[in-house]
Amino acid sequence: MAIFKFNDVGILAMAAAVPKNEIDNYTYTQHFPPKEVKMVVDKIGIYKRRFAEENICASDLCYAAAQQLFTQNNIDKNSIDALIFVSQTPDYRMPATSVILQHKLQLSNNCLTFDISIGCAGFLHALTVAFSMLQQKNIHNVLILDGETRSKVYSQKDRTTAFIFGDAAVAALCTNINGLGESYFEIMSDGSQENLIKIDAGGYRMPSNIYTIQEKIVDQHNNIRSLEQGYMHGADVFNFVINNVPKSIKNISLISGVNLDNIDYFILHQANKFINNHIVRKLKINQTKVPYNLDRFGNVSSVSIPLTICTELKEKLYQTHKTLLLSGFGVGMQWGSAILPFLNCNIANLVEV
Repeated sequence: MAIFKFNDVGILAMAAAVPKNEIDNYTYTQHFPPKEVKMVVDKIGIYKRRFAEENICASDLCYAAAQQLFTQNNIDKNSIDALIFVSQTPDYRMPATSVILQHKLQLSNNCLTFDISIGCAGFLHALTVAFSMLQQKNIHNVLILDGETRSKVYSQKDRTTAFIFGDAAVAALCTNINGLGESYFEIMSDGSQENLIKIDAGGYRMPSNIYTIQEKIVDQHNNIRSLEQGYMHGADVFNFVINNVPKSIKNISLISGVNLDNIDYFILHQANKFINNHIVRKLKINQTKVPYNLDRFGNVSSVSIPLTICTELKEKLYQTHKTLLLSGFGVGMQWGSAILPFLNCNIANLVEV
């Protein structure tokens, strides 16, 4: 396992952007009967989602979030030493989307840029990299731009995924904060489970062709998708998460010496209501300490943790000191937990694009 400990680095400010287009899951009945739709929606607890328009990419949502972050915090763009773009829905195969955002945001040419393609645990990975960089004496501000347009990669005709995923982006400014205290991370991976959540074609193992884009029936339930659309083995994902994530949360508590009772808020990846409620019950966590936005935004992959902070804790992290436990898990399979102190974190108003 990879364990990290940092001192006096943290998140100074955040901003989030979502598409204007809101989907009501109960009326998402183009391909399934209403009775079946209601049963699925009630089980997963996702009632509304945001879908990006065809011409809107994850980078566009990130750009909007970053501009809001800069404007509401009077940030000098030349002070940004590094930009990390987190996404599995980039603009292009090449170049990296981070360098496109560096130019579009008019950041300095001295700004280091790179992409991270992880999935649901991606924000934790980005934080470990950003915090590691901030331990260097010449690095003071690292901008994380985390964006996903998952609506573009799942079939609307596959009931196993059609009602789950949405689109969003978050900008987080990480910096040196004297007196903030210690933060702890534990990150793990199990590539033997890479088939649990996957898109088979469209990469270089199976390049796009006329066959990979053709939709076809894929199971006895008449679910339909192409080889370039994502799929998920829900039961296996559930078992994996329940077997590993509670252990990870307990372990980060032991590593840090912070008792779970002393955590102010638990920010879980917004997978679905069934999985998350099971984690909460298994750990006997006070439900009032576990904010959710799953019902209004769905599963937005790597963006779900920071988006939950932005939408549910906006007025609760400013001019105060709070301790948060973050837990990310999903595609890969990759998972991890972190305990972070927050001090005077300014969260901007939500932007709609």
